[in-house]
Amino acid sequence: MLETRLRHDGYEVVVARDGEETLAVAQAAQPDLILLDVMMPKLDGIAVCRQLKSDPAFPFTPIIMVTAMTDTKDVVAGFDAGGDDYLTKPVDQQALMARVRSMLRIKSLHDTVQSQAAELARWNTTLEERVATQVAELERVGRLKRFFSPQLAEAIVRGGADDPLASHRREIAVVFIDLRGFTAFAETAEPEELMGVLREYHARMGELILAHEGTLERFTGDGMMVFFNDPVVIPDAVERAVRMALGMRAELEELAARWRKRGHELHIGIGIAQGYATIGAIGFEGRVDYGAIGTVTNLACRLCAEAPPGHILISQLVHAATEHLVEAEALGELRLKGFQRPVAAYDVRGFKAGARSRGPQGRGDGQAGGADGGQQAAGGADDQRPREAAEEQPAGDPEVERDL
Repeated sequence: MLETRLRHDGYEVVVARDGEETLAVAQAAQPDLILLDVMMPKLDGIAVCRQLKSDPAFPFTPIIMVTAMTDTKDVVAGFDAGGDDYLTKPVDQQALMARVRSMLRIKSLHDTVQSQAAELARWNTTLEERVATQVAELERVGRLKRFFSPQLAEAIVRGGADDPLASHRREIAVVFIDLRGFTAFAETAEPEELMGVLREYHARMGELILAHEGTLERFTGDGMMVFFNDPVVIPDAVERAVRMALGMRAELEELAARWRKRGHELHIGIGIAQGYATIGAIGFEGRVDYGAIGTVTNLACRLCAEAPPGHILISQLVHAATEHLVEAEALGELRLKGFQRPVAAYDVRGFKAGARSRGPQGRGDGQAGGADGGQQAAGGADDQRPREAAEEQPAGDPEVERDL
């Protein structure tokens, strides 16, 4: 009777004739609902219900106990065995269909929750993998930031640049920066005062290097070497180098005024050159630096050595690329150590009118010193060319020292 009514209402029905067959059919068919007669041959409904509910491999399936026994203890025994509902015989057809619909809703909700839990578990697994990937990426970025600006390091990790550590040749703009008067200052200053000055100096200069997306090749005490156009090619490398240098001069003069009150006379000298260099990893297993080697680095270093306090000397190529941007005084041809022929050089005085505001990625540039931004703040009697104190020469490229 139950089978006929359920089929009539559109349900697919599988029938078992005894308890053992019920267990076998339930495991094979895994139905959405089981109507289980308590009184069955071989194995009664209570035992069948208990075995199905205790089997962890059997999926959740509502069980309606169908019984002619109405005693409370019989009903309780059915629920204790794991039954979810019960019907008494003779079965009321309306009660039957109401209970079937109710149990199937419960089954559907349970399956939905299970599906969502499984999907959430997959998401968690995916999230863990993504977190691990991102942590590895952050570690890579952290290592690369030792050499590059954050923007360039992230571009490399994302695949926006070729392997930067592989040796390659590229045209770059090189900037050498050096503190004038630092050697004399270091001879008389206490170590704590010396380190305090260097920290201030490096912090200010470092902000400008990052802002202009330069690649810091090295610190050498009071000296720095920065280059542009590697590892990622940029269209305005020379312009960025000059803008950064003018910003550094302005920042340094602000620091110099503070240091002067403490009795320290320090100024900046900068040299900028443009040309081709071999770039890549330099070092040995366990200690690798990212460096550029070539005539262009030597030239920038020598121009820096020739620059009086508060001055920026640039090569002829740099001047040609930035003459629309800055006012520069021609110095004629200088005889630089290590160069057989005289080298044309220019002294950058400041920005041309209206040229200051256009910086990298829309950033403005700092004051270059003076009311019109075009005058450099020189260092009094020290502002003479060439410099006489050999110990004040900036630390140049290792190739310079070997070749010269």
